[in-house]
Amino acid sequence: MHYSRLAVPLVAVLALPALALPHSNPPGADNHTLNRDRADAVKAAFVHAWDGYKQYAFPHDELHPVSNGFSDSRNGWGASAVDAFSTACVMQLPDIVNTILDYIPTIDFDHTANGVSLFETTIRYMGGMLSGYDFLKGPLSNLAKNATAVDDLLKQATRLANNLAYAFDTPSGVPSNNLIFPSGTDSSTNNGIATIGTLVLEWTHLSDLTGNQTYAELSQKGESYLLAPQPASSEPWPGLIGTKVNLTTGQFEDAVGGWVGGDDSFYEYLIKMYVYDSTRFSIYKDRWMLAADSSIAHLASHPSTRPDIAFLAIYDGQERIFYSQHLACFDGGSFILGGLVLKEQKYVDFGIALVNGCHDTYASTATGIGPEVFQWVENSTAANDTKNPPPPADQQAFYKKSGFYITASDYVLRPEYLESVYYAYRATGDQMYRDWAWDAFVAINTTCAVGSGYAELKDVNVPGGGGYSDFMDSFFFAEVLKYAYLIHAPDNSWQVENNGVNQWVFNTEAHPFKVHGPPI
Repeated sequence: MHYSRLAVPLVAVLALPALALPHSNPPGADNHTLNRDRADAVKAAFVHAWDGYKQYAFPHDELHPVSNGFSDSRNGWGASAVDAFSTACVMQLPDIVNTILDYIPTIDFDHTANGVSLFETTIRYMGGMLSGYDFLKGPLSNLAKNATAVDDLLKQATRLANNLAYAFDTPSGVPSNNLIFPSGTDSSTNNGIATIGTLVLEWTHLSDLTGNQTYAELSQKGESYLLAPQPASSEPWPGLIGTKVNLTTGQFEDAVGGWVGGDDSFYEYLIKMYVYDSTRFSIYKDRWMLAADSSIAHLASHPSTRPDIAFLAIYDGQERIFYSQHLACFDGGSFILGGLVLKEQKYVDFGIALVNGCHDTYASTATGIGPEVFQWVENSTAANDTKNPPPPADQQAFYKKSGFYITASDYVLRPEYLESVYYAYRATGDQMYRDWAWDAFVAINTTCAVGSGYAELKDVNVPGGGGYSDFMDSFFFAEVLKYAYLIHAPDNSWQVENNGVNQWVFNTEAHPFKVHGPPI
């Protein structure tokens, strides 16, 4: 059925009663109780987006919701279907689960007409299949109608890994990210720490499920260069490292970095590997703590007009640059998770401060959605600091009130703010964070809904979002709607900090994996 922007009856009807809920509960902890109206409203948004994708795009990678077209930016293997899989599982939507389950064994991972990203393919496809396997072999086995297809999930993940494995065949073992099937790579001579360091969880989990340790060894070899960076100048502060690593030598080529795109999920996976198996990966935890402590000491920054909020700066050597991204808003969640599993309140507290800063980027705009890129200055920033320019004249008033100014105003359906708000709620049980997540969901559901799904916005700081880009990325299914749902959903074993421990850990695409070691 075709849904126009003005005719989304199921989403609208289910959302209406929940709009009055932000003040329906007393302040303070609510012990992770179910909020059925809100959870069902998010589930309805997922079903609406899925129905549009299923009708107009499946089994292609993405829906173009404005034109009811499609694209194949992820090799034509059905990225939105595979990315939606684990979300359909946790929402317990059996029809959608079984549609995807029946589809995955038919994917031809041996062929594609386009270049393959080792990173994106790992986190989306491999991650989605392994998560679905964990759920349907475990607590949600009742959803699957075809047990053989469940076994095929692991077979397909293995087949994909076998096809990708030549990426690690470099002189150093640091993988090349940009592959040309069946055996070639592009002309890159280096790779970034996010695209090197955001493979270990998926490839190690595949080894643990199959008993073939080759996959873990390949990914951990590349990671080893990030855990012991050389030369020493590539680590400006303990634990904080550069971005580009030479494929031949394993040596870093710069000392530029931060908790932003290109670096972000390397830091994210350090603590998540410890959650996955605290016995095997204690060194990852140690490196995360070094990075976290250095970030608190050196990168924490308070805007000149809003000293009450905190962001993390990026760096070039020990020179700080007051620049951040929507992508970086995962950082609060990482600090909170680290604080929870390490029983270190200082990390939880700092993570909460970062969540509050990212909340300000949402609360300050005309749409209630945060921008793609923003900057700020400190009180001590020199007027002639070319790397930290003052806000432009037309944003002076906005900067005075909000503490940041916008340098890229689009919204590409990113999840990171919702992700960190979810962790804040799981750590505190404070209803305020549920309300923040609900406000963000309502803003997205209202502003981005168009045609047969949800589209990217061109300008979050004008009413209505300034028009649409005709694209719905697969991570909208995997991340945005999963985090928006889980924060209101029933408590279950896969939720973060369920009964005080973590029995599952989320990959960077929000696909939950069953932990291998004792839950912590």
